[in-house]
Amino acid sequence: MKSRPDIGELQAWILGHPAEDLSVSVLADRMAMSPRNFARLFRGETGETPAQFAERARADAACCRLEQTVGPVETIAEECGFGNAERMRRAFQRLFEVSPHDYRARFRSTLLN
Repeated sequence: MKSRPDIGELQAWILGHPAEDLSVSVLADRMAMSPRNFARLFRGETGETPAQFAERARADAACCRLEQTVGPVETIAEECGFGNAERMRRAFQRLFEVSPHDYRARFRSTLLN
């Protein structure tokens, strides 16, 4: 019987809870590990840092909301854990090379029109 979740289970949890505190120390506590050991294990198993994975999870959640809702970008940024629209804009530029507004204009569901 294992005493802690594995990295895959943690990744699934992160994807389902993008607005939570996803800092290394909090995630390490969930895994019952020291932050340093956790960060090393996470990167070794996934190829990316916990912060990179968390940012991508938040960006993916924001993409879905931008495509499927008409809510303001500021609200979506808060709901997806970015804190504010500027942080979300910087993440979108880094990950997708497009702003959230431009992303929405390109990929918004035609059902919302």
